[in-house]
Amino acid sequence: MSAVPLLEVDEVVAGYGELRVVQGLSFTLAPDEILAIVGANGVGKTTLLNALAGQLRIWSGRVLLNGERLRLRRAHDVVRGGIALVPEGRHVFASLTVEENLRVGAHTRHARRDVEADIERWYSTFPQLQQLRRRPAGQLSGGEQQMLALARALMSRPRVLLLDEPSLGLAPQVIESVFEFIRAVRKEGTAIVLVEQNARLALETADRALVMQRGRVALEGPARELARDPRVRDVYLGRRETSVTPAAAEPNLESEER
Repeated sequence: MSAVPLLEVDEVVAGYGELRVVQGLSFTLAPDEILAIVGANGVGKTTLLNALAGQLRIWSGRVLLNGERLRLRRAHDVVRGGIALVPEGRHVFASLTVEENLRVGAHTRHARRDVEADIERWYSTFPQLQQLRRRPAGQLSGGEQQMLALARALMSRPRVLLLDEPSLGLAPQVIESVFEFIRAVRKEGTAIVLVEQNARLALETADRALVMQRGRVALEGPARELARDPRVRDVYLGRRETSVTPAAAEPNLESEER
């Protein structure tokens, strides 16, 4: 992996109303890696991704892409800058067809020939989407919608792809296919920030990982090392529910975070 960060998140603070959810969080992302973010429900994972995607105002801190500070004021400017989000629950445009959804994903691009080539590329990658190209996205299965959401985000040709709970609500065989695709996307040069409640799957997929707790980074390191860390193994890999630090029990901010 490259030693030069593609994405730098520096002391970012974000929240809702007067509630601070993300509290001075920092990390870096290399151009050719997958970074997993794990943690209990409500610690700020979705809030963080929404802030990075320009869908939620960052109160303070900096976000740099290729060394240049991003102004995360409007979501479409973030997409144009090179960051795309696949949100939790997929949020495809239900009344639009599969192909219309893909074209929405390319709304920041102007080279029509390249857009058409990318549509055909994703049809080749997901043949079932090609078969369903004229069907409203709301009529697709959960797995088909997830494939569409991934392809739609990639239509903007992002340098950084933010994934929020890509396995949520999917059958095991579909999850396997989705994560094979995620690994392939990284190999083609797109860096990925992966939020995934299935910590075991996230750590198996990622190069590095961080554990969020109370809106901050509690632990950080190579994914395989964190998977062997007793604190991570006990809390997130199925042994018992406790804090990864000696602090008090984790506050539940799930309703505020969503």
